[in-house]
This record gives sequence, structure tokens and C-alpha cells, in this order.
Amino acid sequence: MKLKFGIGLLIAALVAIGFYKFAEVNLMKGDPYYVQITTDGEKFTYKADNGQSFTDYRYQLTGYDENGKERALDFNANRDRPLRKSAYLRVSYNTKKQEVTQWEEVQKEAIPAKALAKLE
Repeated sequence: MKLKFGIGLLIAALVAIGFYKFAEVNLMKGDPYYVQITTDGEKFTYKADNGQSFTDYRYQLTGYDENGKERALDFNANRDRPLRKSAYLRVSYNTKKQEVTQWEEVQKEAIPAKALAKLE
């Protein structure tokens, strides 16, 4: 009896963890937009509750989806230095959260033609 209860409890825990991870991943997902870094960004620093200082760079850029549709994008790069000028990024814009959830640098060749035409 204890074995069945333990197995049932383990299965319930695994299902709960799986649901949490699925929800967490979906909150990070978004529609891909492409931007080119044209500025150094707006540098700002802040302190955590423990007193540690952090530096971020805020970017407000126009991004384009694979069909060339534009969207104003506002996101931070949590880095000690600005993003490389002229770099191309693919950013994920989550419409439910109304924000950029992640970004990554991509090569020019990886950008869909309609988006690239708008960036050049």
C-alpha cells in the first residue's frame, strides 16, 4: 500500500514539474522579429538588495517579422558593455506579456529576405 502511494505521489510530482516547465518555456516563447543594433543603448546601473551593482543597456529599436511587418521593440541587454553595433539580432516578442522575452545574435544570412530588406 505504501509503495502504491509513493508511486502515485512521484507521478503527481513529475506531472506538476512537467506542467511548470511547459508553462515557463511558453512564457519565454514569442514571435521572432529581427533588428540591427544601431546605437550603444542607454546605459543604466542598479543595485540589488544585497548591494551588488549591475549594468544594463536598454535598446528601443524597430524590428521586422519574416513578412516585413514592423514592431517597436524595447528590451535590455544585461551585460557590462553595449551590444556590438551593426549586429543582427533575432528577438522573441511575447504578445501575451507584451515584451521581448529573449534575444540572440544571428548572421545576416539567417534573416528572412523581407525583414532584411527593411533593415538595410
